[in-house]
Amino acid sequence: MRTNRAWLGLVVLMLPTLLVAMDMTALLLALPRLSADLGATNVQQLWISDSYGLMVAGLVITMGTLGDRIGRRRLLMIGGGAFAVLSVVAAFAVSPLMLIIARALLGIAGATLAPSTLALITNMFRDERQRGQAIAIWATCQFTGGALGPVLAGFLLQHFWWGSVFLAAVPAMALLLLAGPLLLPEFRSDQAGRLDLTSVGLSLVAVLLMVYGIKQLVVESMPVVPAAALVVGAAIGFLFVRRQLRLEAPLLDLRLFRNRPFTAVLVGLVFAGVAMAGTGLLVTQYLQSVLGFSPVASAVLFAPMGLGVAVGTMAAPALARRMKQTTAIAGGLAGSALGSLLLVVVHGALALPLVMIGIAVLALGTGPLFALGTGLVVGSVPPERAGSAASMSETGNYFGGSLGFALLGVVAAVVYRSRTDGTSDSLAGAVAASRHLPADQSAELLHTAREAFTFSLHVTGLVAAVIFAGLAVLILTMRPAARTAPTVRLDYEATRS
Repeated sequence: MRTNRAWLGLVVLMLPTLLVAMDMTALLLALPRLSADLGATNVQQLWISDSYGLMVAGLVITMGTLGDRIGRRRLLMIGGGAFAVLSVVAAFAVSPLMLIIARALLGIAGATLAPSTLALITNMFRDERQRGQAIAIWATCQFTGGALGPVLAGFLLQHFWWGSVFLAAVPAMALLLLAGPLLLPEFRSDQAGRLDLTSVGLSLVAVLLMVYGIKQLVVESMPVVPAAALVVGAAIGFLFVRRQLRLEAPLLDLRLFRNRPFTAVLVGLVFAGVAMAGTGLLVTQYLQSVLGFSPVASAVLFAPMGLGVAVGTMAAPALARRMKQTTAIAGGLAGSALGSLLLVVVHGALALPLVMIGIAVLALGTGPLFALGTGLVVGSVPPERAGSAASMSETGNYFGGSLGFALLGVVAAVVYRSRTDGTSDSLAGAVAASRHLPADQSAELLHTAREAFTFSLHVTGLVAAVIFAGLAVLILTMRPAARTAPTVRLDYEATRS
């Protein structure tokens, strides 16, 4: 009976997991229309798209610790309610500033959901095999949501106004609020320390400044401000690390990194996120601006990347029964390297099938890392610290994705500019400029720009292949995690106190 209740609870936890992932990607298609309706500038569009993910990445560790302290189900319910209300506010925003603020607040609410769901799963399923299956399903929801986000947005934008993209979250969150108290147990740790607000502020500012600095390096002609943001962010990050090492109950327990499997998997999550986000950024632009597909068609053609991860995560528990977890993870990453190499040879008539097969194989190979690796992370710590460990895993995912857009975006931009001899800053700019040129000059400009962008895709694929191959070697060298005895206080009667 208790097992059945746990599986029903997992179904409930799939809702916020799916919705948070969809909200990260669904806005990509809605951005042009809402920007036109609200009159958003280029800078405002950047903050509309980035404010959500930045706030999630900056606060997910804080929310993991907060959930350990006040109760993981309680935090999930608070976050779910806030997410529903703020989704309505975003849908009916009347100005760019209002939407930016709503998106940032949605990011805060989203940061409460991710670590709470994973921590609850970890505690609800005591059997290691069942826990592995549950985490695989949870990871599948994350990446399926990311893949379905643009597809759902494309469907909604064809029939409704751009605000419908945000309203899609409301029914799911309402169901979570109704079923959660009945099916989800409450977990809290008696050993969770107080929430250090100074550490919260330091971690948030450090993450925001560093990600902002890296992103702006791509678009700023004068890199003084982005460089200064990076330096200041790194300095604040150093102060944050020093503070965590001195606190008795730190916000981020850096001593966990003494555990070799824990560290190896977190490094793997970050750099896999870098490689996937970077290739995803280039492939979506390639489909639209080089191959000429519409945004909706590009979203459908790009879906194999998210679905590939979903299939890989679902297959991971079966692989773990036939081989060591580290072997399954490393083997998958080696497959991802091969998929990345297919992007290096994309050209001509076979361009589309090579892109689709490449991103599908790349994504499929990461499935064991996201499923089994996440289980290794939360299994490497005592159960009362599951919320903190889950939040660190989520931070690795989000931070890796942000860095991927930034770092590989910079690499691609540099390669593109070098291939066009500095005559064009971006493919989008070349397409816009071509509309004001005579036909022969326009065709020449577009040919040069598209060839340059294709080469930047080749370089990005090669960089991703090197990253995945390096991660495969890293995972193979890690030692098994030590087993820990459960010491968490468990109230499976869903107390509200």
